[in-house]
Amino acid sequence: MDKEHVRSTINEIGILPAIRVASAENARFAAETIAQAGIPIVEITMTTPGAVDVIADLVRNLPHVIVGAGTILDADTARACLLAGAHFLTSPGLDAEIVHFARKEDVLMMAGALTPTEVVAAYKAGSDFVKVFPCAQVGGDAYIRALKAPFPQIPLIAAGGVNQQTAAAFILAGASAVGVGGDLIPRSAIELRQPERIRELARRFLGLVRTARAQLAVWQAPARASVR
Repeated sequence: MDKEHVRSTINEIGILPAIRVASAENARFAAETIAQAGIPIVEITMTTPGAVDVIADLVRNLPHVIVGAGTILDADTARACLLAGAHFLTSPGLDAEIVHFARKEDVLMMAGALTPTEVVAAYKAGSDFVKVFPCAQVGGDAYIRALKAPFPQIPLIAAGGVNQQTAAAFILAGASAVGVGGDLIPRSAIELRQPERIRELARRFLGLVRTARAQLAVWQAPARASVR
């Protein structure tokens, strides 16, 4: 699965589900359910037991799903995930070594950043998306809007505190996508094996992103017309 396909799918779907669970079995269940609900993207965090093996298993058995590795803290872990077949890498903060490794291997990278300085540094280092984390704790959608004003060319992913009440606002503020964890994949729904509950949440988030993007297009139409 090439890098441009991964990039375009993330841009198209606008949702990055983060799977952070207590067992490999739970991770597989969550990934399969999310994919069935119409979100062919999952991020397996390294806090999941046996995360690298889970990535390898999903890549092998769900060839239509984009499987990424999350919470990458060093280049050695990044390398292990790529050997397992990961299609993208994400980190909670900016580590230039990881970004440079991703560029060398031609794999999509989402480096974490919080301040304007970190956002610029991540983008200049070669991060394909910049994941603003933790977003809700520093102003939520207002913070994304503030960052997009001076950095309209930098594709931002809002992560941390994204839920059904805030997802649309992040998209309207200019986020290319939103990273969602427990509000999309509740721990209780996984433990009780409630796939329909997760699928319903996925449908809601997909609807929120679509509606927000449609509204954004309406807002932007007059500006495009005036340019012509």
